[in-house]
Amino acid sequence: MKGLFITFEGTDGAGKTTQMQRLAQRLQAQCRAVLLSREPGGCPIAEQIRTVLLDPQNMAMSPVTEALLYAAARSQHVYEVIRPALQRGDIVLCDRFLDSSLAYQAYGRGLGEDLVRRINEPALDGLQPDLTFYLALGAASSLRRSEKRSAPDRLELAGLDLQQKVSLAYGMLAQRESDRIVVVDAAQSIERIHEHIWQAVLRKTQGF
Repeated sequence: MKGLFITFEGTDGAGKTTQMQRLAQRLQAQCRAVLLSREPGGCPIAEQIRTVLLDPQNMAMSPVTEALLYAAARSQHVYEVIRPALQRGDIVLCDRFLDSSLAYQAYGRGLGEDLVRRINEPALDGLQPDLTFYLALGAASSLRRSEKRSAPDRLELAGLDLQQKVSLAYGMLAQRESDRIVVVDAAQSIERIHEHIWQAVLRKTQGF
């Protein structure tokens, strides 16, 4: 049985984790094997890289170093977690994937899409999500939610300007890849967002 790879994208505070968990519960209720993961992270080596990436003490990190570290974490994650799960026929739900690198590093940090895609090519090994949900939330609202939730990490400390660039980038990517990326208004209630996601998953999983 072929697995299914679904990713959740958006700025911090958009509600990705909540919606992933709700979708997992609903799929599991239908006896589907579901794996939840996240980026950067998802396995021990990648989680160690995550600590370096998000540590506020590392504000001097260059954009290129940042992009390379995200790609390194992704490479291990794909190799150790995602591909084996898909080969088992599992549904993999992942908080962030390549689209995050494109939004944050290619456009937010200004590295350009060509460079970020080339950096990530060996990490991806040809893997692409079957379906992606972009939880769209204004940059200011996203920052307010994040600040209420926990102490800001290194990327959140970059401020509103980065978040605005990232939001614009996500919108552009969603428009360009509308067959894969489903845009969801993250300002709606949790229940309405979940139902929107669930209907899209049902359409995608027909015959799975």
